[in-house]
Amino acid sequence: MTDASAARGQFLSLHLLETLVAVLPVRDENGSPKTLVYGGAERHMITSQARRRAERVHARNRANDGIGPLAGRTTGLRTREWALITARALESAHSWDKDEAVATARAVLEATGLKFGDPAKKTVANLTKVLLFAPADTGERIAAHIADSAEELRGWRDAYLSAQATAAKPKRRGRKAAEVPETDNGTSAESNPPPLPKRSRDAVLTALAPRDAIDIALYGRFLAEIADSPNVDGAVQSAHAFTIHEAEQVDDFYAAADDAKLERRKNALDFLDAADDAGAGMTGYQSLISGTFYRHAVLDRRQLQTNLQAAGMTEEDAADAAVAAEREFVTAFVEAFPEAKKNSTASTGSLPTLVLAFAGERPYNYAAAFQRPIDESPEDKDGEGPAGPAGVRRLLAHHAFVSKRRPDMRTARLLTYDPQIDSLLDALDAQCAAGVTRVESIEGLTQ
Repeated sequence: MTDASAARGQFLSLHLLETLVAVLPVRDENGSPKTLVYGGAERHMITSQARRRAERVHARNRANDGIGPLAGRTTGLRTREWALITARALESAHSWDKDEAVATARAVLEATGLKFGDPAKKTVANLTKVLLFAPADTGERIAAHIADSAEELRGWRDAYLSAQATAAKPKRRGRKAAEVPETDNGTSAESNPPPLPKRSRDAVLTALAPRDAIDIALYGRFLAEIADSPNVDGAVQSAHAFTIHEAEQVDDFYAAADDAKLERRKNALDFLDAADDAGAGMTGYQSLISGTFYRHAVLDRRQLQTNLQAAGMTEEDAADAAVAAEREFVTAFVEAFPEAKKNSTASTGSLPTLVLAFAGERPYNYAAAFQRPIDESPEDKDGEGPAGPAGVRRLLAHHAFVSKRRPDMRTARLLTYDPQIDSLLDALDAQCAAGVTRVESIEGLTQ
């Protein structure tokens, strides 16, 4: 096998600085910003989980809309609703009754090995206990098989549900209970559900398999409940983003107006009527954060090609798909953003201060460049000035120092959307940006 990633470096390391003002991209169970302590100082944190989902959904939506290098390619869907999705496909495409479709889809998936919620609770009865990441057409494929095998599966389903109902009944006592034979695992023969026919189980496993879903090849999948369903080691590594200076938080008091009450007050005939409608409709507090964040991710090009070939692609097709996936991943890394409070803070409109990309024979995380938090005091008072430019100087100086000692590092490229940083890079060229190519588009980061 020819390793196309070897010539370009197996690992693509991405480093990004971005400045955010009065936002709350992620929060803890109390609605407060997430933090970590690093270098003896508390920092705001945007978790890798939030970042990865934003990037994955960004790439999937573009592909589904026919935009970008992954246009038209298969993508995945992570959900607990596969039984309901399969049932809807049975209804719409195969004219099944809704209740029968749901019962059959749930039974088939449960017999394959997936665990479902408590049947007595309607809200979770038909949801799997874990999120399952599978190709988006999985429900349609399972529904098509159920419809093709309807005669066999209807009989199996009735026996399966009957055995479940018997097992759920209180155990009988006395002589009659002793007359019921037991199976090898200790359950009564009359309550032991029949196994799903092998042909149907194989069809479900094939539908659930990662196949050619690009985002599963990128981000991986772990499914412990079905031992013979393939897991995928992700090709993307993501670090938590953190502020390169100490955390700064504001608890913003807000008052929401009640339009109807204000209209009555405006049209009141005397001050007593107006007084009855005084006050805000609702008040409260929201926590907001500001700061410059360091963000890091790595793409393992070799693992990506391995995942695509394991899904059934030829070596040539896998190489082409890997190049397209890399370009879309870098685009999502730069452009995607968690959508919490996006309307009230416009956080998704932010653009990076700086993006640094380079290849190597191993990943490189530059978090150590910011172990000592940046002091934003003016430089004439022994500070480093604003965190954005100070962070750029630190990051590039760190990269210049490391690259002199690591001969495998190559094709370093810089992208900025900040004119002040662009001017700063002119001054830094001779000192710590030498050997780094400046580009003007995201596409240039992967050339």
